[in-house]
Amino acid sequence: MTDERSAMSGSETLAKRRLAKTGAADEPKSPERTASDTDLVRRVQEGHEDSFRELVRRYQKRAYWLAYNVVNDSEEARDVAQEAFLRVFKSADRFDYRRSFYTWFYRIVVNLAIDHLRKRSVSRKVPLEDLAEMESGERRPDARMQDTELGEEILDVLSGLPEKYRTVIVLRDIEELSCQEIGLIIRCSHATVRWRLHQARKLFREHWARMRRRKGVVEK
Repeated sequence: MTDERSAMSGSETLAKRRLAKTGAADEPKSPERTASDTDLVRRVQEGHEDSFRELVRRYQKRAYWLAYNVVNDSEEARDVAQEAFLRVFKSADRFDYRRSFYTWFYRIVVNLAIDHLRKRSVSRKVPLEDLAEMESGERRPDARMQDTELGEEILDVLSGLPEKYRTVIVLRDIEELSCQEIGLIIRCSHATVRWRLHQARKLFREHWARMRRRKGVVEK
């Protein structure tokens, strides 16, 4: 049993080192760069470290932004993203090849982010550097906000939404997943996702209008 624990600890340490190295510098293209997500997972199961690093490279930015838009905290978002990749590393052998990798991975990130919300005792506000614009045509999670004040206002309104509504609006309007994909991630029916999304957008508009009125802003 001790040997097994040591092996697991060593594997987790190795995974953390791979996470730390990923993104430090661009490497020449390798076969991993052209492999599909499922092929990479299969190679991770076989012990190929480069394949794990490639999965991290592909999804680390999206994992961070997905977590950030749920927990509204940059440090916690980084923790969630790293924990999600460690979960992938340890659970790769349980991956269901009938499903897409990103749906499985997004579910891990969302669940971990929600767990962080539930464990948080005091809400903390941190400086906002980036946020995907929900009201623009370009809804990329890595898009840099030119208007930081507007970005803070949007994030404040999102943070005020109930957890179940915030999750679907982040996944749909920021991550741009389909309702079917969201249903797989949060384990709800397509109809339930659409209803929650409708309610989430309605609440967002109401909270947004209320916040703007408090600031004396007249919407055109």
